[in-house]
Amino acid sequence: MELYNNKQWIADIDEVLQTLPELVELAGSRVLVTGSTGLICSALIELLARWNDTHETKIAIIATGRMEAGVRARFAPLLDRSWFDVVVFDAVSGELKGDITCDYIIHGAGNASPNKIVSEPVETMLGNFMGTYSLLEYARANHIKRLLYISSSEVYGRSESNEPFKTTDYGYVDLLQPRSSYAVGKRAAETLCVSYGAEWGVDSVIVRPGHIYGPTARESDNRVSSAWAYAAARGENIVMKSDGSQIRSYCYVLDCVTAILKVLLRGKALQAYNISNIESVITIRQMAEILAKAGGCEVRTELPSEKEKRGFNPMLNSSLDASALIALGWSGCFDAYRGFDHTVKIIRETSLKKL
Repeated sequence: MELYNNKQWIADIDEVLQTLPELVELAGSRVLVTGSTGLICSALIELLARWNDTHETKIAIIATGRMEAGVRARFAPLLDRSWFDVVVFDAVSGELKGDITCDYIIHGAGNASPNKIVSEPVETMLGNFMGTYSLLEYARANHIKRLLYISSSEVYGRSESNEPFKTTDYGYVDLLQPRSSYAVGKRAAETLCVSYGAEWGVDSVIVRPGHIYGPTARESDNRVSSAWAYAAARGENIVMKSDGSQIRSYCYVLDCVTAILKVLLRGKALQAYNISNIESVITIRQMAEILAKAGGCEVRTELPSEKEKRGFNPMLNSSLDASALIALGWSGCFDAYRGFDHTVKIIRETSLKKL
């Protein structure tokens, strides 16, 4: 990827940074980020890097991943910065390698793509639970200021209501389905966070993002918002494998990142916050149509295979009530039309540039 030198991407980062004046409180601190090459946390690192490039006192960034070479390749433009470091961390084994010191942890490592969840349900559960356990143990032993856990809207399960989920609303999750490894793993990790707070005084906060999209998604990511964004960028038709009536809370990745940082610095300890932009609560079909317009292509429908069905998110409605987040002073900058348009444009200019 050549994201960090893309004019539109940098302009988007500069825009959202204007909504985070409290980020100055992290100056001089060390922030460890797991899942650094993923959709959300790679954007978070690039936002922090941009802040460093425009401020004298830096935020030290420790980017972690299972494969050191992959992290280094993803953040090649940052490797010569004195405030950037790379560390190996495997969420499944919970092993954090090296002598590390940090003040804050943002934990986003783990399987998120439907194909990975279906093919690796054991690793999906272990990555959520064991990775969180090892980081909470590190936080307890080293008295870090705060751990932020990136959970998911899938913790809410199925609901018959079309009302947005409040953080206290929980529906049905089928415990005997391997696809539930993701939702159950996230639920267990959340409870582990608050348990460490109750028993050991470890300060943590939880965010539950809705459906996040943006140009930091890998081309191999088969979440529909990512796969369709790449299809639109290539000028290919978007293929829907449902009627598209499912309601989702979509959010441009940089708006999601500002929400994470807002909660890290302003959120109440041991509380969960939904991440949702009210301007982007739409159906899957509406998303497909917006992307098709951005890419100059069409939407068509096909029947899904049995394998594809097994990877589907079972929630018909996963819209989220973000009132607690908004009360912290957060607001999104990108509605669905602008966010998806920028995503397609940036993918064309970066990831597909050499194809």
